[in-house]
Amino acid sequence: MANSMAGHPEFQQQQYAFAAHIRDPQHAPCPADVDARHMDIYRELFFNNIDGFLTDTLPVLRSLLDAAHWHALIRDFLVKHRARSPYFLDIPREFLSYLDQERDAQSPEYLRDPPFLYELAHYEWVELALSVHDAEIECAGIDRDGDLLAAHPILSPLAWPLQYRFPVHRIRPDYRPTEPPASPTYLLVYRDDSDNVHFLELNPVSARLAGLLAEHTADPGADPAYTGRQALETIARELQHPQPAQLVAHGLDLLRDWRTRGIILGT
Repeated sequence: MANSMAGHPEFQQQQYAFAAHIRDPQHAPCPADVDARHMDIYRELFFNNIDGFLTDTLPVLRSLLDAAHWHALIRDFLVKHRARSPYFLDIPREFLSYLDQERDAQSPEYLRDPPFLYELAHYEWVELALSVHDAEIECAGIDRDGDLLAAHPILSPLAWPLQYRFPVHRIRPDYRPTEPPASPTYLLVYRDDSDNVHFLELNPVSARLAGLLAEHTADPGADPAYTGRQALETIARELQHPQPAQLVAHGLDLLRDWRTRGIILGT
Protein backbone atom coordinates (compact mmCIF):
# COMPACT_ATOMS: atom_id res chain seq x y z
CA MET A 1 0.00 0.00 0.00
CA ALA A 2 2.80 2.40 0.87
CA ASN A 3 4.39 2.09 -2.57
CA SER A 4 1.07 2.44 -4.40
CA MET A 5 0.25 5.61 -2.43
CA ALA A 6 3.70 7.18 -2.68
CA GLY A 7 2.62 9.81 -5.20
CA HIS A 8 -0.50 10.88 -3.30
CA PRO A 9 -0.84 13.75 -0.82
CA GLU A 10 0.04 12.89 2.76
CA PHE A 11 -3.55 13.14 4.02
CA GLN A 12 -4.67 10.58 1.42
CA GLN A 13 -1.85 8.26 2.42
CA GLN A 14 -3.05 8.55 6.02
CA GLN A 15 -6.64 7.83 4.99
CA TYR A 16 -5.64 4.75 3.03
CA ALA A 17 -3.45 3.48 5.86
CA PHE A 18 -6.30 4.01 8.32
CA ALA A 19 -8.80 2.18 6.08
CA ALA A 20 -6.36 -0.63 5.31
CA HIS A 21 -5.85 -1.31 9.01
CA ILE A 22 -9.58 -1.28 9.75
CA ARG A 23 -10.17 -3.77 6.92
CA ASP A 24 -7.23 -6.05 7.68
CA PRO A 25 -5.72 -5.38 11.11
CA GLN A 26 -3.69 -8.61 10.97
CA HIS A 27 -1.64 -7.53 7.96
CA ALA A 28 -1.94 -3.73 7.76
CA PRO A 29 -0.19 -1.91 10.64
CA CYS A 30 -2.00 0.64 12.76
CA PRO A 31 -1.11 4.19 11.64
CA ALA A 32 1.53 5.59 13.95
CA ASP A 33 -0.34 8.82 14.61
CA VAL A 34 -3.56 7.13 15.80
CA ASP A 35 -4.03 6.20 19.43
CA ALA A 36 -4.27 2.41 19.80
CA ARG A 37 -7.29 2.61 22.14
CA HIS A 38 -9.22 4.77 19.69
CA MET A 39 -8.19 2.51 16.84
CA ASP A 40 -9.67 -0.46 18.69
CA ILE A 41 -12.99 1.40 18.86
CA TYR A 42 -12.93 2.25 15.15
CA ARG A 43 -12.13 -1.35 14.21
CA GLU A 44 -14.90 -2.73 16.39
CA LEU A 45 -17.51 -0.24 15.17
CA PHE A 46 -16.66 -0.85 11.53
CA PHE A 47 -16.71 -4.63 11.79
CA ASN A 48 -19.85 -4.76 13.94
CA ASN A 49 -21.77 -2.47 11.61
CA ILE A 50 -21.04 -4.65 8.58
CA ASP A 51 -21.62 -7.82 10.59
CA GLY A 52 -24.93 -6.56 11.98
CA PHE A 53 -26.32 -5.42 8.66
CA LEU A 54 -25.43 -8.67 6.91
CA THR A 55 -26.84 -10.66 9.83
CA ASP A 56 -30.13 -8.76 9.57
CA THR A 57 -30.28 -9.28 5.79
CA LEU A 58 -29.15 -12.92 5.79
CA PRO A 59 -30.60 -14.35 9.03
CA VAL A 60 -30.96 -17.94 7.81
CA LEU A 61 -27.42 -18.08 6.46
CA ARG A 62 -26.10 -16.60 9.70
CA SER A 63 -27.99 -19.24 11.72
CA LEU A 64 -26.26 -22.03 9.79
CA LEU A 65 -22.68 -20.92 10.46
CA ASP A 66 -20.90 -20.93 13.79
CA ALA A 67 -19.54 -17.60 15.02
CA ALA A 68 -15.94 -18.30 14.01
CA HIS A 69 -16.92 -19.29 10.47
CA TRP A 70 -19.28 -16.32 10.04
CA HIS A 71 -16.80 -13.78 11.40
CA ALA A 72 -14.01 -15.18 9.23
CA LEU A 73 -16.33 -14.85 6.23
CA ILE A 74 -17.06 -11.20 7.06
CA ARG A 75 -13.39 -10.44 7.60
CA ASP A 76 -12.41 -12.05 4.31
CA PHE A 77 -15.09 -9.96 2.57
CA LEU A 78 -13.67 -6.77 4.09
CA VAL A 79 -10.12 -7.68 3.13
CA LYS A 80 -10.71 -8.78 -0.46
CA HIS A 81 -13.68 -6.84 -1.78
CA ARG A 82 -13.70 -3.27 -3.05
CA ALA A 83 -17.26 -1.97 -3.13
CA ARG A 84 -18.57 -0.14 -6.18
CA SER A 85 -21.43 1.53 -4.31
CA PRO A 86 -21.20 3.98 -1.38
CA TYR A 87 -24.71 3.13 -0.15
CA PHE A 88 -25.24 1.11 3.01
CA LEU A 89 -28.20 -0.77 1.50
CA ASP A 90 -25.91 -2.09 -1.23
CA ILE A 91 -23.62 -3.91 1.21
CA PRO A 92 -25.45 -7.27 0.80
CA ARG A 93 -25.18 -7.00 -3.00
CA GLU A 94 -21.46 -6.29 -2.64
CA PHE A 95 -21.24 -9.33 -0.36
CA LEU A 96 -22.86 -11.46 -3.08
CA SER A 97 -20.31 -10.19 -5.57
CA TYR A 98 -17.54 -11.22 -3.18
CA LEU A 99 -19.04 -14.70 -2.70
CA ASP A 100 -19.38 -15.15 -6.45
CA GLN A 101 -16.03 -13.77 -7.58
CA GLU A 102 -13.55 -13.46 -4.72
CA ARG A 103 -14.16 -16.23 -2.21
CA ASP A 104 -10.95 -18.28 -2.21
CA ALA A 105 -11.84 -21.87 -3.03
CA GLN A 106 -8.53 -23.03 -1.55
CA SER A 107 -8.96 -21.46 1.88
CA PRO A 108 -9.74 -23.68 4.88
CA GLU A 109 -12.85 -21.63 5.65
CA TYR A 110 -14.15 -22.04 2.09
CA LEU A 111 -13.99 -25.80 2.50
CA ARG A 112 -16.41 -25.41 5.41
CA ASP A 113 -18.88 -23.36 3.35
CA PRO A 114 -22.16 -25.16 2.64
CA PRO A 115 -22.58 -25.82 -1.10
CA PHE A 116 -25.70 -23.65 -1.19
CA LEU A 117 -24.04 -20.64 0.47
CA TYR A 118 -24.20 -18.25 -2.50
CA GLU A 119 -27.71 -19.26 -3.57
CA LEU A 120 -29.10 -18.92 -0.05
CA ALA A 121 -27.45 -15.51 0.35
CA HIS A 122 -28.93 -14.42 -2.98
CA TYR A 123 -32.39 -15.66 -2.03
CA GLU A 124 -32.32 -13.78 1.26
CA TRP A 125 -30.93 -10.65 -0.40
CA VAL A 126 -33.76 -10.58 -2.95
CA GLU A 127 -36.30 -9.61 -0.29
CA LEU A 128 -34.29 -6.52 0.62
CA ALA A 129 -33.51 -5.69 -3.01
CA LEU A 130 -37.13 -5.84 -4.06
CA SER A 131 -38.41 -3.98 -1.00
CA VAL A 132 -36.25 -0.94 -1.86
CA HIS A 133 -36.39 -1.23 -5.66
CA ASP A 134 -37.45 2.09 -7.13
CA ALA A 135 -38.86 0.88 -10.45
CA GLU A 136 -41.43 3.23 -11.91
CA ILE A 137 -44.57 1.39 -12.98
CA GLU A 138 -45.87 3.13 -16.08
CA CYS A 139 -49.55 2.27 -16.49
CA ALA A 140 -50.19 4.39 -19.58
CA GLY A 141 -51.17 2.08 -22.41
CA ILE A 142 -51.84 -0.87 -20.10
CA ASP A 143 -55.35 -2.28 -19.94
CA ARG A 144 -55.83 -3.62 -16.42
CA ASP A 145 -58.76 -5.79 -17.55
CA GLY A 146 -57.41 -6.74 -20.98
CA ASP A 147 -57.79 -10.18 -22.53
CA LEU A 148 -54.84 -12.16 -21.17
CA LEU A 149 -54.92 -14.65 -24.04
CA ALA A 150 -55.61 -12.37 -26.98
CA ALA A 151 -53.35 -9.50 -25.86
CA HIS A 152 -49.81 -9.09 -24.53
CA PRO A 153 -49.57 -9.63 -20.74
CA ILE A 154 -47.20 -7.19 -19.03
CA LEU A 155 -45.17 -8.58 -16.16
CA SER A 156 -44.59 -6.10 -13.34
CA PRO A 157 -41.00 -4.86 -12.95
CA LEU A 158 -41.49 -5.77 -9.29
CA ALA A 159 -41.98 -9.46 -10.14
CA TRP A 160 -38.75 -11.45 -10.55
CA PRO A 161 -38.63 -15.07 -11.74
CA LEU A 162 -35.74 -16.90 -10.04
CA GLN A 163 -34.10 -20.29 -10.45
CA TYR A 164 -31.80 -22.07 -7.99
CA ARG A 165 -30.05 -25.44 -7.89
CA PHE A 166 -30.98 -25.83 -4.22
CA PRO A 167 -34.41 -25.45 -2.56
CA VAL A 168 -33.27 -22.28 -0.84
CA HIS A 169 -36.72 -21.44 0.52
CA ARG A 170 -36.67 -24.62 2.63
CA ILE A 171 -33.12 -24.45 4.00
CA ARG A 172 -33.02 -24.10 7.77
CA PRO A 173 -30.77 -25.31 10.62
CA ASP A 174 -32.60 -28.67 10.50
CA TYR A 175 -32.41 -28.97 6.71
CA ARG A 176 -28.99 -28.52 5.12
CA PRO A 177 -28.77 -30.35 1.80
CA THR A 178 -25.28 -31.42 0.77
CA GLU A 179 -26.19 -32.03 -2.88
CA PRO A 180 -28.64 -30.23 -5.18
CA PRO A 181 -31.73 -32.27 -6.02
CA ALA A 182 -32.31 -33.56 -9.54
CA SER A 183 -34.72 -30.73 -10.37
CA PRO A 184 -34.03 -27.01 -9.87
CA THR A 185 -36.13 -24.78 -7.65
CA TYR A 186 -38.23 -22.13 -9.37
CA LEU A 187 -39.52 -19.12 -7.45
CA LEU A 188 -41.35 -15.93 -8.30
CA VAL A 189 -40.77 -13.05 -5.90
CA TYR A 190 -42.94 -9.96 -6.19
CA ARG A 191 -43.91 -6.78 -4.35
CA ASP A 192 -47.60 -6.05 -4.03
CA ASP A 193 -49.51 -2.75 -3.97
CA SER A 194 -48.94 -2.48 -0.21
CA ASP A 195 -45.16 -2.87 -0.73
CA ASN A 196 -45.11 -6.31 0.88
CA VAL A 197 -42.73 -8.85 -0.65
CA HIS A 198 -44.06 -12.35 -1.40
CA PHE A 199 -42.50 -15.55 -2.71
CA LEU A 200 -44.29 -18.12 -4.86
CA GLU A 201 -42.90 -21.55 -5.63
CA LEU A 202 -43.36 -22.40 -9.30
CA ASN A 203 -43.34 -25.65 -11.23
CA PRO A 204 -41.37 -25.95 -14.50
CA VAL A 205 -44.42 -24.96 -16.60
CA SER A 206 -45.33 -21.85 -14.61
CA ALA A 207 -41.65 -20.93 -14.40
CA ARG A 208 -41.36 -21.13 -18.18
CA LEU A 209 -44.46 -18.95 -18.53
CA ALA A 210 -43.03 -16.35 -16.15
CA GLY A 211 -39.76 -16.44 -18.06
CA LEU A 212 -41.46 -15.89 -21.41
CA LEU A 213 -43.47 -12.98 -20.04
CA ALA A 214 -40.37 -11.45 -18.46
CA GLU A 215 -38.44 -11.82 -21.71
CA HIS A 216 -41.12 -10.16 -23.82
CA THR A 217 -41.83 -7.44 -21.24
CA ALA A 218 -38.22 -6.41 -20.65
CA ASP A 219 -36.90 -6.57 -24.23
CA PRO A 220 -37.64 -3.29 -26.06
CA GLY A 221 -37.27 -5.12 -29.35
CA ALA A 222 -39.68 -7.89 -28.43
CA ASP A 223 -42.89 -8.34 -30.38
CA PRO A 224 -45.51 -6.11 -28.68
CA ALA A 225 -48.21 -8.34 -30.13
CA TYR A 226 -46.87 -11.40 -28.30
CA THR A 227 -49.98 -12.76 -26.61
CA GLY A 228 -50.66 -14.89 -23.57
CA ARG A 229 -52.00 -17.57 -25.90
CA GLN A 230 -48.76 -17.57 -27.89
CA ALA A 231 -46.74 -18.01 -24.70
CA LEU A 232 -48.88 -20.93 -23.55
CA GLU A 233 -48.91 -22.57 -26.97
CA THR A 234 -45.12 -22.26 -27.08
CA ILE A 235 -44.94 -24.17 -23.80
CA ALA A 236 -47.40 -26.79 -25.08
CA ARG A 237 -45.21 -27.37 -28.15
CA GLU A 238 -42.06 -27.61 -26.03
CA LEU A 239 -43.73 -30.19 -23.80
CA GLN A 240 -45.37 -31.97 -26.73
CA HIS A 241 -48.53 -31.75 -24.66
CA PRO A 242 -51.23 -34.12 -25.97
CA GLN A 243 -53.98 -31.58 -25.21
CA PRO A 244 -52.68 -28.04 -25.85
CA ALA A 245 -56.11 -26.50 -25.27
CA GLN A 246 -56.15 -27.92 -21.75
CA LEU A 247 -52.77 -26.40 -20.98
CA VAL A 248 -53.95 -23.02 -22.35
CA ALA A 249 -57.04 -23.17 -20.13
CA HIS A 250 -54.99 -23.91 -17.02
CA GLY A 251 -52.53 -21.24 -18.07
CA LEU A 252 -55.30 -18.67 -18.30
CA ASP A 253 -56.31 -19.43 -14.71
CA LEU A 254 -52.70 -18.84 -13.69
CA LEU A 255 -52.46 -15.57 -15.60
CA ARG A 256 -55.65 -14.35 -13.92
CA ASP A 257 -54.28 -15.25 -10.50
CA TRP A 258 -51.04 -13.39 -11.26
CA ARG A 259 -53.00 -10.34 -12.36
CA THR A 260 -54.97 -10.40 -9.10
CA ARG A 261 -51.71 -10.50 -7.15
CA GLY A 262 -50.22 -7.63 -9.17
CA ILE A 263 -47.59 -9.83 -10.79
CA ILE A 264 -49.16 -9.02 -14.14
CA LEU A 265 -50.13 -5.37 -14.54
CA GLY A 266 -52.56 -5.95 -17.39
CA THR A 267 -52.16 -6.15 -21.16
